[in-house]
Amino acid sequence: MLTGSELLAKVKELGDVSKSDLVRSCGYVSTKKDGTERLNFTAFYEALLEAKGMSIGGGGNGKRPGRQLSYIATVQGNGNLLVGMAYTAQLGLKPGDEFEIKLGKKQIKLIPQGAAEEE
Repeated sequence: MLTGSELLAKVKELGDVSKSDLVRSCGYVSTKKDGTERLNFTAFYEALLEAKGMSIGGGGNGKRPGRQLSYIATVQGNGNLLVGMAYTAQLGLKPGDEFEIKLGKKQIKLIPQGAAEEE
């Protein structure tokens, strides 16, 4: 995959070709499990923006930023209250971890089994 000045030069050299041909010619192609070709348009355009000196966030670590945690949960239609994986991962919880449920006035406390309740 071309990057930086090489990418800019190739785009200029190819001129008025289709977007698919442009992405393919710059090397932003992968192969799916079934053997067919997949054009990586997002990676191509991100590299193109970076080559032009623009940043679209993400800190440049190669990872896409995820959603920010809102720390708000909504009761689902079936009455369940779901705590998502991002929250449990942040707390280091594993499948099978058990909690005592304490109900207060308009609040729910989850206390890890065997741990003292923190106030």
